Amino acid sequence: MHRIFDIFFSGIMLIILSPLLLPLMFLLRVTGEGEIFFTQNRVGREGKYFKLYKFATMLKNSPNLGTGTVTVKNDPRILPMGSVLRNSKINELPQIINIFKGDMSFIGPRPQTKRCFDVFPLTAQNKIKIVRPGLSGIGSIIFRNEENMMHTNCDPDKFYDEIVMPYKGALEAWYVSNQSIKIYFYLIGLTIRAVVRSQPYNVWTVFKDLPKPPAELKKHLNYQN
Repeated sequence: MHRIFDIFFSGIMLIILSPLLLPLMFLLRVTGEGEIFFTQNRVGREGKYFKLYKFATMLKNSPNLGTGTVTVKNDPRILPMGSVLRNSKINELPQIINIFKGDMSFIGPRPQTKRCFDVFPLTAQNKIKIVRPGLSGIGSIIFRNEENMMHTNCDPDKFYDEIVMPYKGALEAWYVSNQSIKIYFYLIGLTIRAVVRSQPYNVWTVFKDLPKPPAELKKHLNYQN
């Protein structure tokens, strides 16, 4: 059932958003490094790799520069138009193509690079591989301001690997165990709210059985008992 909605909504969105996407593609071609899309191998359903599409917002060689696959606030690798596209999440829109193709769903665990996926606890990895990764999901909503969070930490790589990813893995595993059409549409609604409003939302008031964040993350995630 999820796949039917994915095909229908992604097809409609590609048509509706074309007046926005086409001018953006032109602007990206004539600015920055002249690249329109950034593609990267991500871990998908059943552990198979697929090419994920984004609008190019960073230097071509950014995975081999600075903090690698971890992006922080005001990252010097971000191109002139990149900040606007990243803050508004418009840079993620090309993934609608991934959804239409069947690589992804609108809602699911966020697709990771192999380096980041391998940091998940093994139990979470096995759960996440059951479903298609998502354009958004419970992990994406809760970690809406992840770049700001990483920027404030003195050792972002260690914080990401030892604190962020284990908890994010628990969230994604929770989604796989509880997925339903109701939660699918509920998370779409929360995603729209997160994009439109900058204030973080206490999702634990909606999903009572959601894993609680570790102490190191509570202050970053607007967690309230």
